Amino acid sequence: MSRGRGRRAGRGIAALAATTAALGGFVATAGPAGAAPLGYDVSAKGSLYHIAQAVGAHDSYRAGFTGRGIGVALIDTGVTEVPGLDTGNVVNGPDLSFDSQDPELAHRDAYGHGTHLASIIAGRDVAGTPVSYTDPGRFNGIAPDATLVDVKVGASDGAVDVTQVIAAIDWVVEHRDDNGMNIRVLNLSYGTDSTQDTRTDPLAFAVEQAWKAGIVVVVAGGNDGSTNHNLANPARDPYVLAVGAADTQGTVDPVDDTVPSWATRGTNQRHVDVVAPGVSVTGLRVPNGYADERHPDARRGTRFAVSSGTSQAAAVVSGEVALLLQEDPRLTPDQVKRQIMSTSSPFDSTTNQYRGNGLTDVRQAQVKPNNNTTQSPQFYGTGTGSIEASRGTSHVDHDGALLQGEVDVFGNAWDGRAWATASARQTAWVGGRWRGHLLTGDGWEGTTWRTVEWTQPAWDTRQWRDASWTTRQWRDGSWTNTTWSTRQWRDASWSTRQWRTADLSSASWS
Repeated sequence: MSRGRGRRAGRGIAALAATTAALGGFVATAGPAGAAPLGYDVSAKGSLYHIAQAVGAHDSYRAGFTGRGIGVALIDTGVTEVPGLDTGNVVNGPDLSFDSQDPELAHRDAYGHGTHLASIIAGRDVAGTPVSYTDPGRFNGIAPDATLVDVKVGASDGAVDVTQVIAAIDWVVEHRDDNGMNIRVLNLSYGTDSTQDTRTDPLAFAVEQAWKAGIVVVVAGGNDGSTNHNLANPARDPYVLAVGAADTQGTVDPVDDTVPSWATRGTNQRHVDVVAPGVSVTGLRVPNGYADERHPDARRGTRFAVSSGTSQAAAVVSGEVALLLQEDPRLTPDQVKRQIMSTSSPFDSTTNQYRGNGLTDVRQAQVKPNNNTTQSPQFYGTGTGSIEASRGTSHVDHDGALLQGEVDVFGNAWDGRAWATASARQTAWVGGRWRGHLLTGDGWEGTTWRTVEWTQPAWDTRQWRDASWTTRQWRDGSWTNTTWSTRQWRDASWSTRQWRTADLSSASWS
């Protein structure tokens, strides 16, 4: 598959993949029955077979729950049709990325991050009976019968602006019931290092609107791994389900679990709510994609790659939430968060600032009696804060000119109050226009390998004429054949830490 023309790596996902800490992998050896067909040891740490055991998903399958009827929106770098994501349960939403004008890249994941997460959430080699998903000889994600809705915002090198992510969240909220998708879960393995108060931050406000609309927003906590104790934005928003990463040590019992040193710690006031397996997770790779070309040693067999991060952990929890909602679709997001947190298992290797309530167990969440728990509304935000502050130090650039200031991705002035009002009313999108600007099409049409596809006119109808992001003016022309890159990214941006293969040694831990 071709990568974007004229695109260079900055400090987006690519930079996260190149960080120096060597993170876990496992040897592709012949293991128990079913290991050989997949090309790796399915009993080893990080395999989805092992992860499904560790978080109680196999018990959910035996009880008949596979995520069927539940839609999970994945706002990420896209999803590529590779074996394991080609059995009819993946649907294309809009492509809001810088790749959208290139026919070779639109709706495809030229990086590999989104495809990896999609396989963790809802991958499957073949649709089957619930109990068939406990077979170690076949690959499947945590919620193999859920509908995965791909909303692409990240370009082939991971470049994305926070306003594109906000537009994607608004789209998911407004179109959650289109075509029977029934989107009840939103996976956002993305974050910025904004320190703006969540009660004014626009990105935090956007996820709160999804939460209020009945969508459980699962957000990666971040991989900062430094003395910074702040969760990534919007994981620090108190209403969402913030997820950290756990290392299972290759066992099912959480008693020996640890939290990797690169996971963002959080504070006593706000830390991750729970953790899920996030070290050396084996998911589907995109052959010749950005990450695949740069990290061939991460490959497992012919179809898979290992990666570590709170991205992967969040994807595991998104799958668990889909299983829980199939069991009881009446649950509100507040109730889901309560069920997931109250049935997680703490472990003694660290404090709740790292692990929250502990390792998730979806089957326990399903069987525990529900209650009418609600979170206090007193911390809901206004969304009227600074869009530049929401970016933190995460910026994209075009020919050396940074996108910064109180402007959106088109260089138009950001009116936070007007946008927040429209977002709360679910009118930020009108047809294919977001905030009045043409971004995508106005309806569903046709059938594809993903069942339905969102139609979209090319963004090249929107010129960069007379727009200024900094002191430099944009030259005429569309996004096609221009060089975009990420600049000034931190580890919390796209929350995958590594595509490396070496096992963690004790020296790697703090």
